[in-house]
Amino acid sequence: MKFSEIIEKLALLSESHSLTFCSDRDPEINGVAAIDEAVCNQLSYIEGAKFAAMVTKTAASALILPLDSKLQTQASDRGIAIKLFYHPYHPSPKIEPTAVVSNDAILGKDVYIGDRVVIKAGVKIGDRVCIHPNVVIYPDVTIGDRTILHANCTIHERTQIGSDCVIHSGAVIGAEGFGFVPIPQGWFKIEQSGRTVLEDGVEIGCNSNVDRPTVGETRIGRNTKLDNLVQIGHGCQIGQNCAFAAQVGLAGGVKVGDRVILAGQVGIANQAKIGNGAIATAKSGIHNDIKPGEIVSSYPAIPHKLYLRISAIYKRLPEMYQTLKRLQKKLDDVEIDK
Repeated sequence: MKFSEIIEKLALLSESHSLTFCSDRDPEINGVAAIDEAVCNQLSYIEGAKFAAMVTKTAASALILPLDSKLQTQASDRGIAIKLFYHPYHPSPKIEPTAVVSNDAILGKDVYIGDRVVIKAGVKIGDRVCIHPNVVIYPDVTIGDRTILHANCTIHERTQIGSDCVIHSGAVIGAEGFGFVPIPQGWFKIEQSGRTVLEDGVEIGCNSNVDRPTVGETRIGRNTKLDNLVQIGHGCQIGQNCAFAAQVGLAGGVKVGDRVILAGQVGIANQAKIGNGAIATAKSGIHNDIKPGEIVSSYPAIPHKLYLRISAIYKRLPEMYQTLKRLQKKLDDVEIDK
């Protein structure tokens, strides 16, 4: 499509573009590419000032440039542009002959059910849902319109999944929480009778798990995104528009507010509360409540600014140790002279 067509489709993101003062520069665009790989007639992007030098080096015919330094805004511009050219694989509606679908399951319009899918009794599936091969859906599950279940994921009993959700391969939603109580004879298993709820627009990465609780529900809020290998323990309550990177782990009963960002390998202990807009940097270990908007780092987690000061000192420890030894030797010499 023409560059002007792209501008029109991206109008909701930005009203600032080069056609306002260079109307004759309206190249044909046939794809998107990374800034260092783009060729003529492709669209590329710059994520920040440190890549500014690439503007004069790239062969791309058009660029998306950020108006500010917020990565979220930059990624949004880039992602919507890519969607203009890339269309994910989505099979035409049908039920493959090897699928096993219960007679009392309710299927919406234009549903695709792949090879060897198993759908148990009482399942309700909305319109235009896509279920890829080898997915297993336990009894009494509800799945909203346009949701996609990728190959080999498992949805356990009574789970509720909203519209426009994406569950990636190997994910397990609604499995039993880790409910064991120590008794003299060993471990007593408490039945997990609750349910798991994913609100609209939730995405769950490959091999991630969202467990159901003993009673009540585990809930993931609207438009929250979980990366691969994320563990959400039983009874957790996750707010809206959160983002959890790979290998994040939440113990049971954790409450997370809206717009919270957890970087890779963050761990949160039982019953901790994370306020709206909080951020935890990679490998943080959170044992206590975090205030809204707070940024924390390290294990155990401390305020990020304090962590940076401590890190600066940590790198100087060998030098400081040598200084301490010299001072100690001088003190020892003074004692000997006395």
